[in-house]
Amino acid sequence: MLSDPATPRFGANYVPSSGWFYSWLDYDPAAVRRDFADLAGLGLDHVRVFPIWPWIQPNRAIIRERAIDDLLDLIDAAAEHGLTVAVDLIQGHLSSFDFLPSWVLTWHRSSLFESETVRDGLTAYVDAVARAVATKPNVFAITLGNEVNNLWPDSSTTPEASTRWAHDLLLTLRKAAPDVLALHSVFDDAWYKPDHPFLPADVVDLGDLSTVHSWVFNGVSRVDGPLGPATLTHADYLVELAAATSLDSSRPVWLQEIGVPGPDIPVDLQAEFTRRTVELVVHNPALWGVTWWSSHDIDRRLLDFPDREYDLGLFTVDHQRKPAAQALADVIAEVRANGVRAQPATTLMSPLNPRTEPGRRGELAPGSDFHRSWVEARTTGPVRIAFPT
Repeated sequence: MLSDPATPRFGANYVPSSGWFYSWLDYDPAAVRRDFADLAGLGLDHVRVFPIWPWIQPNRAIIRERAIDDLLDLIDAAAEHGLTVAVDLIQGHLSSFDFLPSWVLTWHRSSLFESETVRDGLTAYVDAVARAVATKPNVFAITLGNEVNNLWPDSSTTPEASTRWAHDLLLTLRKAAPDVLALHSVFDDAWYKPDHPFLPADVVDLGDLSTVHSWVFNGVSRVDGPLGPATLTHADYLVELAAATSLDSSRPVWLQEIGVPGPDIPVDLQAEFTRRTVELVVHNPALWGVTWWSSHDIDRRLLDFPDREYDLGLFTVDHQRKPAAQALADVIAEVRANGVRAQPATTLMSPLNPRTEPGRRGELAPGSDFHRSWVEARTTGPVRIAFPT
């Protein structure tokens, strides 16, 4: 018997329209509220926001209360527009730039994941910010950081060390904010790179739900082009990998990032890619929600970003709604009007279990034999993944 209609969450990763994340250095409450009005107008229900770690903790002994106050005002601004908030803590990595405090660099250089001194500083930071934002009723989740595995290999680590690092900081987070979701976020090398020191099991064992980030510039768009079935179903494939790897069959999967990067998705196809990708993933019974990257474009007067980063927004820097935004709004309205139902699915057996054989993860990567078999089967309907025991 199929389940009753359900409605996943829809949101955006908040990139300020004015000044990108440098805007935290000169916080403008009115500009934030104008941005959130854009997002509420699409029918979104949440935003994921990114305070910058070194600007809150410039010295291991200093937590800047003014910076936290700005973050709290931003959370209030979201509430004024009917938006709930997920806060990421360790930035860390954003749009190709890494932001690290000076006390982990130069002659202080230490591994973020292996140094006990750095761990002490991070514990203080996570505790302070989590306690502050947890006082706001519209904060529903706190993630340790945005794709923290991007900070390797510049910060040495091992699978054992990276697991312990996330486990310990999640304990700090849960103690500081017991009533919100505590999450761990990595990008998809954890699923596809055999030697990567962040493991698939960490995605599905650590934190209160699993998060995946679907970016088709990882090679999947080269399998069959911008609107090919491999590209359009990559988000669903990652959700399936996470759902299958979890020991808890009811554990939700949050599609925490997905976007329309050029040149993989040409401008004239971005609306269609958005509509079809979301329509394909939204019926997955494991899906918790979809959070688009990103809310707003980056002003091209800012220098040195990879070209694809400038135009990922649902809105331009002058608040014009882009075609992908309209396509997303249309899908959201349809889903909220009609709900979604779990659909009959076939099952495909993987040649490996990434939980027990992470060294074979490459056999699951885009373009692998298994991935191609899954994509072919997916053209006729949903496909669950099973792993050998």
